[in-house]
Amino acid sequence: MATTLCVFCGSSEGTQPAYRDQAYALGQALVAQNSALVYGGGSIGLMGAVADGVMDSGGKATGVIPESLFRAEVAHQGLTSLEVVPDMHARKARMAELADAFIALPGGIGTFEELFEVWTWAQLDYHDKPIGLLNVDGFYDPLLRFIEHTAEQGFIRARCRELLWVESDIAALLERINAGIALGSVKWTPEKI
Repeated sequence: MATTLCVFCGSSEGTQPAYRDQAYALGQALVAQNSALVYGGGSIGLMGAVADGVMDSGGKATGVIPESLFRAEVAHQGLTSLEVVPDMHARKARMAELADAFIALPGGIGTFEELFEVWTWAQLDYHDKPIGLLNVDGFYDPLLRFIEHTAEQGFIRARCRELLWVESDIAALLERINAGIALGSVKWTPEKI
């Protein structure tokens, strides 16, 4: 089954070599399972690494980049296709449209915003696509503790929390993502929002 996975990640490489290594390895793993990549279209940081992992392995990668970033010459020029869109809102909508599932790697506020938006959309029943978090070297442990705190304080319901699948291993995360895609739905029916 050919699928397209959307990857959210940093335009920086971060401080640990494992972040870049795992981004590149994820790109390779997508190709190994016959999945295509859609992502933010950048050539730098983890964005460039995941795209390079796909392209170096003979896969397909689609970048979606806002005009302002394209003009700043950070667009990856070696992709299967590159779509230039007007702004960040159009970028996120287009990536979501093309994707069968979402994976977040380490990143900064842009990555967080993209992850939380698709997670919110799932909670609100706007899509039923799997959402995975690749927790490389415990990068997301502090955020996950905060999410659990938020749930304990009554702001995130258990069923909503279950929509975010967290793994520290690429193969384990892709196995869950692929199972979710095959099921055709990861939605839940909220009693009340």
